[in-house]
Amino acid sequence: MNASGELVVAVAGGAIGDGRTGAVLAAVVSLAAVGLGAVARARGKGRLGRGPWPAGGTAAMAAALLGVALGVLHLATSTGGFGTGNGRAGAIVAILLGLLGGALGRRARTARPAAAESR
Repeated sequence: MNASGELVVAVAGGAIGDGRTGAVLAAVVSLAAVGLGAVARARGKGRLGRGPWPAGGTAAMAAALLGVALGVLHLATSTGGFGTGNGRAGAIVAILLGLLGGALGRRARTARPAAAESR
């Protein structure tokens, strides 16, 4: 298939890239959720500034939900087993990272504000 044929398939909703593309996308989104959750948790404890960061916890939970959904979707639609290059292991890693990011975001949302510094 030539380049224009591949573009037509991609526009029509066909395969874009190799079998690992969906898993990599899910893993990147889930890793962003872990980063957002960690920053939100650290701000809630007063390590990176004052006060909690509930918006960061919400963003982490939303990104985690998206990452887990993309990972599950890729895992459900991929064919073949492990080692075939279809991204099944990457999808599982994305799901686990998404769950971790969601847990960090939830902990940041429910954390008590850091104690005010006494002068």
